[in-house]
Amino acid sequence: MQRLSVLFAAPRHITVVEDKAPDIRPDQVLVRAIVSGISAGTEMLFYRGQVPPDMPVDTSITSLAGPMGYPLKYGYALVGQVISVGADIDPAWRGRRVFAFHPHESHFTATPDELISVPDDIEAEDAVFLANMETAVNLVMDGRPMLGEHVGVIGQGVVGLLTTGLLAQFPLGRLVALDRYPLRLEVARTFGAHLALDPATRSDDALHSALAQGRGADLIYELSGNPAALNHAIALAGYHGRIVVGSWYGQKQALLDLGGRFHRQRIQIISSQVSTIAPEWSGRWDKARRFSVAWDMIRRLRPRRLVTHRVAVSEAAQVYALLDQQPEQALQALLTYPEL
Repeated sequence: MQRLSVLFAAPRHITVVEDKAPDIRPDQVLVRAIVSGISAGTEMLFYRGQVPPDMPVDTSITSLAGPMGYPLKYGYALVGQVISVGADIDPAWRGRRVFAFHPHESHFTATPDELISVPDDIEAEDAVFLANMETAVNLVMDGRPMLGEHVGVIGQGVVGLLTTGLLAQFPLGRLVALDRYPLRLEVARTFGAHLALDPATRSDDALHSALAQGRGADLIYELSGNPAALNHAIALAGYHGRIVVGSWYGQKQALLDLGGRFHRQRIQIISSQVSTIAPEWSGRWDKARRFSVAWDMIRRLRPRRLVTHRVAVSEAAQVYALLDQQPEQALQALLTYPEL
């Protein structure tokens, strides 16, 4: 049995390699990929060579363990089906659909504890959003939105849109989505944003008024991946306002204006990262509980409507180039896999 794998050979150089599918150990299962999702945020940092060279690829995902360096396999949102089980594995695993935090490749082995069973009522193209939905759930938890608050979400990529969709479930005073791409703003409105605005077309004062009617925003999420957006968030925040930073900037530096407004308005900047549970939640929450909530939110939002491109894995290089050079044309790109 042959395997196809996406390889980040060098910055902005994607190849698809073919080799023999791995042998299965007694404590493993063999998974055939159905579909995998490309992260237009994190994966673009790896694609562009913007990841710090002295950091591990990922400290929480077994399949991504190891130091940063090219060539490498990357990706963390794959849905597949178990096609074979090792001698020590319950045969009931055979045929099961699973989600895996695993690079883009057609076949791989894993132990059952590295896989998440996909509920029977959730389609593969919805299930592939589990990682991003878990991130959105984590962002909402870290921001702690309250009744009647005025909330802004800067950046309406997939994670930003899912976060907007979750926030729209709350009885907020106002929910404003900010992005420069018309396609994203249009979808943000369908996801429940009261206003969806291009910040480039308005001054900070005008955005301040639109978002919070002169009082400043209670809560702002910075999800654009652009460090410069943090200064816009500071300008829009009200007294003791909360700014939740969900972006990962890689090697990009944030030049922050921490002068008068940030200092005198007691503005809070909160880091949100999904690999762990925030200490204030860990007494009652674990990863399993958060995944359960994420599945429920997938049922509610049906995120497959964000899919704009479905591309065979053999054509992966073209879709990465599109996401890099023409991001305004895409939301979620999926790779599909042949039955080899």
